[in-house]
Amino acid sequence: MVVDKRTSALIVVDLQNDFCPGGALAVNDGDAVVGPCNRAMEYFDHVILTQDWHPRGHVSFASSWPGKALYSRVDVSGIDQTLWPDHCVAGSGGAEFHPRLDTRRASLLLRKGRSKSLDSYSAFVENDKRTVTGLAAMLRAMGVIDIFLAGLATDYCVLYTGLDAAAEGFLVTLLVDAVRGVDLPAGSAAEAIARLEARGVALASTPELEEGR
Repeated sequence: MVVDKRTSALIVVDLQNDFCPGGALAVNDGDAVVGPCNRAMEYFDHVILTQDWHPRGHVSFASSWPGKALYSRVDVSGIDQTLWPDHCVAGSGGAEFHPRLDTRRASLLLRKGRSKSLDSYSAFVENDKRTVTGLAAMLRAMGVIDIFLAGLATDYCVLYTGLDAAAEGFLVTLLVDAVRGVDLPAGSAAEAIARLEARGVALASTPELEEGR
C-alpha cells in the first residue's frame, strides 16, 4: 500500500491513559495499539491526535446522574447518552496521552467533548450531529484526501470518526491492528467494523504501509 504523504492523514483517536489498562474506562488490551500507531506515523506528514477533554460533571458521567447505573442510557435533549465512569477529565493524568505514544510527530491536536452538556464521540461532529469540530475544514486546508484511522475505541470514537469522515467525502482506511474496542455490548466492536465497511471504509494493517515503501 502506497501512502501519498501530501494528501493523506493519520488520525489517532483518543489514545489516552484512561482508555488504557489501569485507566478509568480501560479498553481491554488498549495499550497494544501504541506500537502500531507509532510505526504508522512514519508514513504520514499529517498526523492528527484526538483527545477526550471533559469538564468535571460532564453529561456522559454516571456520577452526574444520581441513581443511574454505570453504562445505563439516558435521553439528553433527544440524544441517546451512555453513562460512563468519570474519565479524561481536562487536565488530569487520565486525560494525558499514553506515555509511549510519540506525540512529537503530531501536526494537529484536537480536543473534543469539552462542552459540559454535550458528548462527542466523533472527531468531526459532536453527538448532536450538528456541532462541527472544524476538523474537516482543517484537513481540506491541508490538502488531505485519504484518512487512515487508528486508536480507541473501535466501537465508539473510532467508529463515529470513520463514519463522519466518509460522510465528509474523505477516502477512509481503518488500520485494524491499531484499534481496540470496548465491546460493550458484546459484539459491538465487530459490528462497528462491519458498519464502517458498509460505508465504504477500507481495512488494512500497519505492516501493509511498510510494504508500500
